Amino acid sequence: MSRVPSLSSPFLLGFDEIERLLDRVAKGADGYPPYNIERLARDAQNPERLRITLAVAGFTRDQLDVCVEESQLVIRGRQQDDKTRQYLHRGIAARQFQRTFVLADGMEVLGADLKNGLLSIDLVRPQTERIVKSIAISEQE
Repeated sequence: MSRVPSLSSPFLLGFDEIERLLDRVAKGADGYPPYNIERLARDAQNPERLRITLAVAGFTRDQLDVCVEESQLVIRGRQQDDKTRQYLHRGIAARQFQRTFVLADGMEVLGADLKNGLLSIDLVRPQTERIVKSIAISEQE
C-alpha cells in the first residue's frame, strides 16, 4: 500500500487529526473480510446514501456486531471453534475480525442487513452548506 502524502502543506491548517486518522486506518487494513463501498442514488423513499457490503459468509447475525464508536464505524465478527467436529481437512477457519471505517462529521448509519452471507450497512451523507463569511479589515494607524 502506498503512503498517503503528508498533510503538512502550509495551505492545510488544522488537519493534524485527519493525518493521525489516516495513519491509523492504514495500519489496520488487513484485507479480511473483503468489502465493497457503493453510492446509491436518491429514490422516492431514501436520500443519496453510501452502502458498505462485507462478505461475512459463515457468520450468523448473533456473531456480528455493528456500532459507532466516536467517529468510527466498527464491525466485529466472532466465531467459536466447534469442538465436536472432527475435520479431515480444514480450509474454512473460524475467524474473528474487526473492520473500522472513519466517518466524516455528521455521517449517520441508517441500518444494517445480513442476507446470503453479505452484511450491508447504509450510511447517509450530511448535507453540507456552503459557508461564505466576510471578514472586516481594520486599519491600523
